Amino acid sequence: MRPSSLARERRSPSVISSSGLPRRHKPDYILLIVSILLLAIGLIVIYSIGPGLSVNSKVSSNYYINRQMISVFMGIIGFLIAAFMPLKKWRTVEKPLIIGAVVAAIAVRLFGQEVNGAWRWIQIGGLSFQADELIKFALLIWLAGFLADRIKSNQMGDFKKTLLPLIVVLASVGFVVAGIESDLGTTSVIMCMMAAMAIVASLPLKKILIFFGVVSIAVILAVATSSYRQQRILTYLHPSSNCQTTGYQTCQALIAVGSGGMIGLGLGNSVQAYGYLPEAANDSIFAIYAEKFGFIGTTILIGLFAILFSRIKNIIERAPNNFSRLLATGILVWFAVQSFINIGAMIGLIPLKGITLPFISYGGTSIMFVTAAVGIVFHISRYTNYTVPSNIAERNYYENSHNGRRLGGSRNPVTGRR
Repeated sequence: MRPSSLARERRSPSVISSSGLPRRHKPDYILLIVSILLLAIGLIVIYSIGPGLSVNSKVSSNYYINRQMISVFMGIIGFLIAAFMPLKKWRTVEKPLIIGAVVAAIAVRLFGQEVNGAWRWIQIGGLSFQADELIKFALLIWLAGFLADRIKSNQMGDFKKTLLPLIVVLASVGFVVAGIESDLGTTSVIMCMMAAMAIVASLPLKKILIFFGVVSIAVILAVATSSYRQQRILTYLHPSSNCQTTGYQTCQALIAVGSGGMIGLGLGNSVQAYGYLPEAANDSIFAIYAEKFGFIGTTILIGLFAILFSRIKNIIERAPNNFSRLLATGILVWFAVQSFINIGAMIGLIPLKGITLPFISYGGTSIMFVTAAVGIVFHISRYTNYTVPSNIAERNYYENSHNGRRLGGSRNPVTGRR
């Protein structure tokens, strides 16, 4: 039987426009404001450590902030494109994105630069491109569409049509990103994205256990076949015993975080940025931020991330269809896991991983894809339902009975307000 609330919403004349298209409403401006604040914090930190970074790289003191401002500008363009691009258009660019990701992965290994044992960047003119970001983004779009199709055709429990393709893709990603590019951090983010999206899509419990089993085996093999990963585990367990060798970055990061104290040393008083802390503008940006702004500043930063994650979670719960819900889920897990890995590594909570902090770290590729992802969520927020479907069956009723059209919008059926 259909719930009575569904029947009422189906009869409501205000939920669908006269043209038959989904009715738009005000997007989530808090999501936008928090994203802008995070980008602004990143610009402030990069500007403040520019002189220190320029000493070792022998470039102008404004070199890093100028390039970061260009990256933010390009990110704004990416955001606007994603914010106004209809979601169904993303389904048409799945294959080009996947092909581009494969080409980028091959090119970065053949023509890219090795940095700290990993192959991630390729130089294009005077700019560098990080292939991993494109791989994450392309996989996000493809996986959301793949799982949405399986939900619609009621094939989530089919091993050959659902779980087997997921395992093949997972193995391929592990081989390319963790194997060829030697980037276990990004591989971990991608695995978490895939697992979370599969769970939200209601993959049967037995299939989920098989999926996690494959993931566990892949992680164990990745660590067992790499001596430097084993060394990182040992450094994590005994950081102070290797401060002059393999644990140098970890020890310097802890020094930076501890030096910040309660209120920080201030914008112009960083010590670690002057060559002491490796990758100060990228992987170690949180430690530099903590040195400058202290415990209070880091609490504010983590609070902003928490607000961002909370807004995306609300959008997921009220997403108009399965495709948009899965997209937003993947983006939330992408941002949350990557932030956790970056911050956790800098405070010694987890082993050191070379991965950027979303919105904050220096780097054009990361900024562009992160802001594009925010644009997708911002677009979804324009079509969210006011009521939250209580289960997968009710959500499928919405989508299958009405071809994915938005039913409830954000209009409160009681007050009539949006």
